[in-house]
Amino acid sequence: MLQKTGRGLLTLLLLVMEWTRPGLSSPLRPICDLRVLDHFIKEARDAEVAMKSCREGCSLSESVSVPQTTVDFDVWEEKNGLDQAHEVQSGLCLLQQALGLLKTSVTNTALHSHLDNCIRNLLSINAVLRSLNIQEYTPPASAAELEGTWRVSSATDLLQVHVNFLRGKVRLLLMDAQACQQDVS
Repeated sequence: MLQKTGRGLLTLLLLVMEWTRPGLSSPLRPICDLRVLDHFIKEARDAEVAMKSCREGCSLSESVSVPQTTVDFDVWEEKNGLDQAHEVQSGLCLLQQALGLLKTSVTNTALHSHLDNCIRNLLSINAVLRSLNIQEYTPPASAAELEGTWRVSSATDLLQVHVNFLRGKVRLLLMDAQACQQDVS
């Protein structure tokens, strides 16, 4: 478990060091390798499996808003990149809030480590989006003002949404990021 935490911290540290490197006037190099996202998805799955096997002290204290994970590819493709990015950033924000609430309601210490990793990974994904020159977006304070959300009341459902959101909309956004497109001349 310490090894998993160390890898997550190392990833985050490398992202932060790259982002805050002093004396550079150039923007961040884009992080286009989807293996980073695959690692985050694996850790999200690990948290989901740990939650499913948890017997005690593993419940969500109240229902939470989460992003829709289904993707209508025709609708997704019709959206401009900025709208896609806003949808993903809103979803990341909702998941971060929901996982934070779950962490405060869970008493199982083994799950705390998994939830910490998930929350750190969401912050890292936001750093990756910044490295891709995707305009930062702050969603409305109230989830009720966001489109494409629904509520879950179980911790297992929350973690399943987390995995599916990373596998779906986050992956689509990163795959199509303009900063990662190869120039074909």
